[in-house]
Amino acid sequence: MVLHRFLLSRIYPARPQLFQRYRLSTMAEMQNAYISHPSGSERFTFTFHYVNDGLGVNRKFNLNRQSVETVSTFLTRIQCNVEKVVNEVHAKRRRKAAKKKDSGENFDTGPPPQVTVELLRSGNPVPSGDTCLSLLESKDLLMLSLSGKKYHIVINPPWVEEIQLPRSILSNFPVYPCKFVGTNLNRMDSLFVWYKKTQTAVDWKEIGSGFSYTPTVEDIGHLLKVSCHPRREMICGPVVEAVSKAPVEAGPGECPFELRHAFTKERAVGDSFRVMTYNILAGMYSDTDTAKNDLFGHCPPYALDIDYRKQLFIKEILGYNADIICLQEVDESVFDADLLPILSLEGFTGVFNRKGSVREGLACFLNTKRFRMMETHVSLLGAELSERSCYSSIWNSVKNNKPLIDRLKDRSTTSQATVAQSLENPQKWLVIGNTHQYFHPDADHVRLLQGGQSIKFIEEVVEKVKEEYPTAEVSVIFCGDFNSTPDCGVYQLMTTGSAPDNLEDWKSNENEKICGLSLTQPFKMDSACGTPPFTNYTVGFSGCLDYIYYQTDSLFVKEVFPLYPEEEIKKYTALPNVVFPSDHIALISDLQWSQ
Repeated sequence: MVLHRFLLSRIYPARPQLFQRYRLSTMAEMQNAYISHPSGSERFTFTFHYVNDGLGVNRKFNLNRQSVETVSTFLTRIQCNVEKVVNEVHAKRRRKAAKKKDSGENFDTGPPPQVTVELLRSGNPVPSGDTCLSLLESKDLLMLSLSGKKYHIVINPPWVEEIQLPRSILSNFPVYPCKFVGTNLNRMDSLFVWYKKTQTAVDWKEIGSGFSYTPTVEDIGHLLKVSCHPRREMICGPVVEAVSKAPVEAGPGECPFELRHAFTKERAVGDSFRVMTYNILAGMYSDTDTAKNDLFGHCPPYALDIDYRKQLFIKEILGYNADIICLQEVDESVFDADLLPILSLEGFTGVFNRKGSVREGLACFLNTKRFRMMETHVSLLGAELSERSCYSSIWNSVKNNKPLIDRLKDRSTTSQATVAQSLENPQKWLVIGNTHQYFHPDADHVRLLQGGQSIKFIEEVVEKVKEEYPTAEVSVIFCGDFNSTPDCGVYQLMTTGSAPDNLEDWKSNENEKICGLSLTQPFKMDSACGTPPFTNYTVGFSGCLDYIYYQTDSLFVKEVFPLYPEEEIKKYTALPNVVFPSDHIALISDLQWSQ
């Protein structure tokens, strides 16, 4: 009764007289029916659950109707839908009675019961000629009477429009709705309950709660079902369910990254914080014929599927207990449906930036218990080369090189900058760069330009932060997949502060070679994880392409976490494979503020 009182007070705060008209004892006996009517829509959805034990009916009804139709038409449709179900159940009972007429069992073989439907507004019947739109706009208390059963009608409650479970579900890896779309709800307030059953069983067994569930080996061979009770504060909406299309499968066993988790079990504390960078291999690339047949032909096709791989890399990411997570090659759909929901449950906030029109890009997540995300910035390097003022010195040196400009403008390479304030040391700020640079073998000159642009972009953000927050002590971290080995100009630019005009990188493509351009950057930086033998390992190439650059005059490396021995990767020929979800390896380092 308290819930009904609170619910009605939220929906009808200005009409206390309604509570005296309907006794709470009556309200407590009612169920809810729900109307979802998006603003401006010409249609609405009406949902209710009809249970009649005497008739043997237990059915949820969903009607999609036009808001301009009359109440009479609307009620007739409800009556027809319910009568159809009642008649079907009654016919089954008649057939059962006919088969067992000699058994002595007593079955009602008379005509099916009549279904009556009435709509009440403030206790009075609604005129049949009124439109449904008038009801949707009404602030009066609405009730549906269905064969004497009363429903309190809630308009625009928390509402789940779509919920689905993924195609691939592995034991010992977290599963959660891969599609969860709703309105007027808060996922954190909503209740999720998980069930399992064998494919031949009838009844479901409750096994867990929460937005995600990690199946055990005992769940192998079982279908899973998740039931969502959408809520916003104390207001509830209609329950929805999703059932897996395939049973839980055995996982790949212990993955090598789980051995790394032994080193990251404890979180960084105090003046130190953990940074991670990881190219997770976008599904839009791994699912292509070229990937399956050529680039990653060593990997079983099922293990290249994003539905399989994301289970691995999400578990991997969570186990590193990082405070700052920079990701590259993030499918937009994976960010929205997987990374953001799961990491949000762990206390992270995140930002995603597409690479132009490409549906993958960069993502940065911050642990909200340790950092406040103050600003986010993004630069599409090729498109902005001639437009962004901080790139003017580079543009003036290359603008007459038409083959080069055409190539640069055709690239969707993007850099991202996230401004974070430490919650434990509020005067300490970070500008966190994140990038994924061009991959082509003949493009050292392009990558060096992109590295130069990116650091100028970060410098611009740092200057703006210092101008807006004069007391902020700003440090730079620059993460990403630079597609450059340590002998290339990008590494030299980041770690020495300059890339002179005589570097061989400028001549990596004779038709586009760059003359007379030197690059400098103002930050004293180094690679937190050094230069490991490889961070990318494929059949045709292995080398160090990924880095966490950090500002050495304000930060120092407290700890670097070990990578994998090459023998571990060679067991599976190369990356990715059934236990490594990407062709890259995550880098993790604990950094600490210099006192």
